Amino acid sequence: MNKITHSIFIWTMVSIVVIVFLYLSYTGYSYYNTPLEERFYHPRHNWFKPSGIYGQGLGVVGTFLIFFGVFIYILHKRYNILGKRIRLKYLLEFHIFLCTLGPTLVLFHTAFKFGGIVSIAFWSMVAVVASGVIGRFLYLQIPRTIEGRELSLQEVKNSQTDIQTVLREKYSLDPDTATLFLNFTDKNKGNTITKHALRQSLQRHNIAKEEQRRIFTMVKKEKSLSKKIERLETMKKYFRYWHVAHMPFALIMLVIVVIHVIVAFTFGYKWIF
Repeated sequence: MNKITHSIFIWTMVSIVVIVFLYLSYTGYSYYNTPLEERFYHPRHNWFKPSGIYGQGLGVVGTFLIFFGVFIYILHKRYNILGKRIRLKYLLEFHIFLCTLGPTLVLFHTAFKFGGIVSIAFWSMVAVVASGVIGRFLYLQIPRTIEGRELSLQEVKNSQTDIQTVLREKYSLDPDTATLFLNFTDKNKGNTITKHALRQSLQRHNIAKEEQRRIFTMVKKEKSLSKKIERLETMKKYFRYWHVAHMPFALIMLVIVVIHVIVAFTFGYKWIF
């Protein structure tokens, strides 16, 4: 999956969540905007209420999406059940998508009425979603192999390119010009070298525009890699702390949801089954 396809993939998932939220808001606005004590008299109360065909359906589908998103990710991460057909990074994003879309449906299933043990599950779900977004950010800060394995600090350093050597040997730049690019990638040296100045230097060396773009792409990649190396160990530490916070909320939510489903079926709320 190239960058363009990946971007389309991400924006498609985001768009689906936003569209579903707006659609559900629009469809049930009059009901959800009605005070709780007056909803019984709403003409579509039996449809939108949590135990109604529509309301309960949102809960069933939302819960399925959450469970599927959680378990498909965990099983593949631990047992590689999908083999090499899908990268862990993309499955993580799909996991986040399902575990955002699912809670959105569950939110409307509750009809914005929170109370009792269900409220614990709901706010645990909110905490899981919020921590999941933070977790994705931390995940992306840690360099990984194409299979998703974390790279060690030494492995990351070994993947760096010697910019000066490449510029001197491949593009025949003089040492001073090559050093400008090296300094440009180092944020700690306080240099004020601009991209325009570097481009002028390349033009003086008769470097074609296509090659100039390749050079700046290489420099940009190395600059990003250098930043990741600087904060690698810190990000790994934060990621371990994140697991400590994320997993308990997820377990609380899943356990209470299971209890909620069992109680609902016990009292005869079987939706369309």
